Amino acid sequence: MDPSVISALDYDEFVRRVAPNGRGGIPQQERLRAVWKKSIESIGCTAGESLDVETKLMVEGLTYTRETMRYVEKKIEEICVDIPEYHYVLSIPGFGPDISSRVVGAIGYPFRFDNGRQILKMAGMDLSANRSGKKSDTVIPTLSKSGKADLRYALYQAALIASSKNIYFVKYYTEKLRGREKEKGIKTKMRVKLAAKMLIIAWTLMKKQQYFDPAYLHIG
Repeated sequence: MDPSVISALDYDEFVRRVAPNGRGGIPQQERLRAVWKKSIESIGCTAGESLDVETKLMVEGLTYTRETMRYVEKKIEEICVDIPEYHYVLSIPGFGPDISSRVVGAIGYPFRFDNGRQILKMAGMDLSANRSGKKSDTVIPTLSKSGKADLRYALYQAALIASSKNIYFVKYYTEKLRGREKEKGIKTKMRVKLAAKMLIIAWTLMKKQQYFDPAYLHIG
């Protein structure tokens, strides 16, 4: 909307117009309030027909992208239903249809990997370190990030959800943090490690054709 139109609305009416569903939570509310305040403080620019055309195209493009994503996700789920391994991976807390399909697609035939290190390397979740000009005791291992970036992102999201909502994963994650809560970035690091563990668990379930059991959290 034109800044002059926004500034003429009270905040609640502005929100109702631009975000009627209100699904963005607190972050969305903060962004909307910032936009609303700026429209009042700024003189803005005169918005002509070109802005209306550009806005319409942007909305149509966004709508088309969302519809395409929903269609693709539905088709992926329909295809994966016929893959036995998919259901085993789907049983892992934090693994929804999207993440499960990504993991199954990335691993493929589980017996082509001889050990967990190969699985982690495939995803770029294996540890590496740049030792150039450094002593071995001062080198800090980091993720190699040479594998599948989209898979790493999906696994981290799964770890984030599981460690926040599933009783077994919350307990495991809390135990790993105990005594290290004040370390900088430790929560993210531990979730990355949890994501790597979840990938190994998924691979194990695919091989054994078993559903998730909390005992897997304490193996390895």
